[in-house]
Amino acid sequence: MTVVVATLYKFVALEDAVALRSPLLEKCEGLGLRGTLLLATEGINGTVAGDRAGIDGLLTDLRQDPRLADLQVRESLTEEMPFQRMKVKVKPEIVTFGVDGIQPAQKTGHHVSPTEWNQLVADPEVTVLDTRNHFEVTVGSFEGALDPQTETFREFPDQVKQLLDPQRDRKVAMFCTGGIRCEKASAYLLEQGFEAVYQLEGGILNYLEQIPPEESIWRGECFVFDERVTVTHGLETGSYGMCEGCGTPLSEEDRRSPLYQPDQKRCPHCFSQGADHGPNPTAE
Repeated sequence: MTVVVATLYKFVALEDAVALRSPLLEKCEGLGLRGTLLLATEGINGTVAGDRAGIDGLLTDLRQDPRLADLQVRESLTEEMPFQRMKVKVKPEIVTFGVDGIQPAQKTGHHVSPTEWNQLVADPEVTVLDTRNHFEVTVGSFEGALDPQTETFREFPDQVKQLLDPQRDRKVAMFCTGGIRCEKASAYLLEQGFEAVYQLEGGILNYLEQIPPEESIWRGECFVFDERVTVTHGLETGSYGMCEGCGTPLSEEDRRSPLYQPDQKRCPHCFSQGADHGPNPTAE
């Protein structure tokens, strides 16, 4: 069976987020879907997977709510179900940033389509910023992009203060996996006085879906928050695995190492930095 993987988010006031949880979980389970959806008073975020009818049924149901009528969704296909079960959670934020007063529903950076991205970042006056965490950057990124070296997105505000200066970095172009982190990051930079802030529309996933490999300036693979681990151009499943012990993405070279011991849930990263070391990735 071909499985449809749908990634969605929208920043919109959902004051009834708690009340929405149980009906939404029941709907998803009834449609045979698996994955995770996060609800907060600031909106909805998540990734779900199932057959075509199940995904269409959920999206139709969500869009009946006027607040979600224009909900944007990115889809890809895979041959195996990438999630174990269905979860719907209520959180303080749909992507944890930890800075009060950031309101992406009201103001964010200028969205740049994948077809415009290459030209934008070729401008020497543009500073290109990867808003993802360091373990994701090591799997793949745009050539020349700054890595904030974060372990969690909460660290981004402090790290960006060390990396960027609004007086020096007049133009900043940022990107993330599916676009949601850039919504908060770009809103934050604008509040910090940066004049021109751009963000890759639909994130890396949109770029890899639309831009053919021969025109791409992406290097490596893109980490995703499900059992596919990574995807490549055309959103094909990538070559990485994942350590069940520390949660680190594992390249083919990592898995050839004598220190890779899947039966003991240990990998070269476990041995080099301790058994508890690892990114322990959670949904974007």
